[in-house]
Amino acid sequence: MEDLRLCDSEYRFMCLVWELSPVRSGDLVKEASERLGWKKSTTYTVIKKLTQRRFIKNEEAIVSALVRKEECQTAETDYFIERKFEGSLPKFIAAFLDSKKISEEEAAEIKRMIDSHKEG
Repeated sequence: MEDLRLCDSEYRFMCLVWELSPVRSGDLVKEASERLGWKKSTTYTVIKKLTQRRFIKNEEAIVSALVRKEECQTAETDYFIERKFEGSLPKFIAAFLDSKKISEEEAAEIKRMIDSHKEG
């Protein structure tokens, strides 16, 4: 799938699907009402839209995710960094850390992640 980006409301809905999948569509309507404040018609409209976009499948009133949460998060992150930071990961990290302090443990964890993704 080329475009894995979701608008905020779609992402919140997909979080329910990822958490509950596979889930009966009726139960998903109930959860969306309780957690998102959505009407039944809104939920079914979003189910139809996300089915057409191949994020989910809805077979025999059972809704299942076709795309992993991490795939959507990666696509959104890549888009955000490209749009806001000219594709520069160092610029993004500098902006993120500008107003924050991180613990020694967080710094060590980030360093381990960077080291595991180095080229060569």
